[in-house]
Amino acid sequence: MQNRYVYTVDDNIYINLTNRCSNRCEFCVRYYDKPIYGDLWIKDEPSAQTVIEILEKDYNLKDYGEVVFCGYGEPTYRFDAIEKICDYVHSKGGVTRINTNGQANEILGEDITPRISKCIDTINISLNATDAVKYDKICHSDYGERAFDIMLDFAKKCVYHGANVVLSVVDVIGQEEIAKSRDIAKAVGAKLRVRELL
Repeated sequence: MQNRYVYTVDDNIYINLTNRCSNRCEFCVRYYDKPIYGDLWIKDEPSAQTVIEILEKDYNLKDYGEVVFCGYGEPTYRFDAIEKICDYVHSKGGVTRINTNGQANEILGEDITPRISKCIDTINISLNATDAVKYDKICHSDYGERAFDIMLDFAKKCVYHGANVVLSVVDVIGQEEIAKSRDIAKAVGAKLRVRELL
């Protein structure tokens, strides 16, 4: 098994820190027979220093749009490493984004929203559905139907702390659900991004 801690898609650099996730979303690319971005399963979780050394050696951050924390797992399991890597990226003039399920506070047992709002330039939270029952049906979270409210509370707190928060849904949910999603995003104070299903 090859450890792909850093990979690129289009003009962005992606950081792959863990396989662990509190969701088992039915549409997740980790379950595809043929991985879209190659095999991102990792044998060992990298230290922040390992990732920083790869970035230093192989990438000129000014040549890329964003450094994105997103792999096969939920990146906030490794939030301490994220903070250190963000310090490095920002010191080089880079821009950061995280793609998260918004369950970090429950996963880590503490409110990290003041810290993540400071170190991440764009917090992209997967909304995925418009209520707790629908969310649990497709995301199968460790936290059951509570996961939906956990995610929305995380989003609200990040907005409160001044973060640029984007909620995202996949376009296959239909126009009615997308309209409801826009209302949810507006109520939270976040933007909505409608993603194309890969």
